[in-house]
Amino acid sequence: MRSRIGTAAIGAALAAVSVVATSGTAQAHGYSTTPTSRQSFCAQGAVSDCGSIVWEPQSVEGPKGFPQAGPADGQICSGGNQRFAELDNPRGGGWPVNRLTAGQQYTFGWRITAAHRTTDFQYFITNNSYDPSQPLTRADLEPRPFLTVSKNGAQPSATESHQGTLPTGKSGRHMIVAVWNVYDTTNAFYACSDVQF
Repeated sequence: MRSRIGTAAIGAALAAVSVVATSGTAQAHGYSTTPTSRQSFCAQGAVSDCGSIVWEPQSVEGPKGFPQAGPADGQICSGGNQRFAELDNPRGGGWPVNRLTAGQQYTFGWRITAAHRTTDFQYFITNNSYDPSQPLTRADLEPRPFLTVSKNGAQPSATESHQGTLPTGKSGRHMIVAVWNVYDTTNAFYACSDVQF
């Protein structure tokens, strides 16, 4: 009798693991560290009133397909995840900024806490009509990423870095939206970095 109960319990546990492993959510987690993202500033304690993102900077996960699909306007920085809505609050333009120079070579960095097969990393930037005191919308962004790093299904390393050239013709306050597109799920990870050119 005990053998049957033990076998049934093991079978149920394996079925539960199978459901979790094949569900639509990614087993990966990570966030942009260079330029410092909003969730990274929160995790470092450089910004207060961040909510639970302080303990989970790597968990800003939402639907992929950005910008045609993905999180709704005004919810891009949280990945559409209401638990992290503090990231969408523009704070009157008061988020700390990363100082950059337009047109320069730059190394973008990610901290990957749980690797997952990856389609690519994409980097978008706001257009010249962007207002940092308002929640971010697609209309605020240039229509195409200025940098795409293809991974073709490979897993990223624990500290992923990408070389690229920052867009020219930018001055003043802007935002860079970094998107990590997971290869074999319907999700992506989002990170918003406030920058000053």
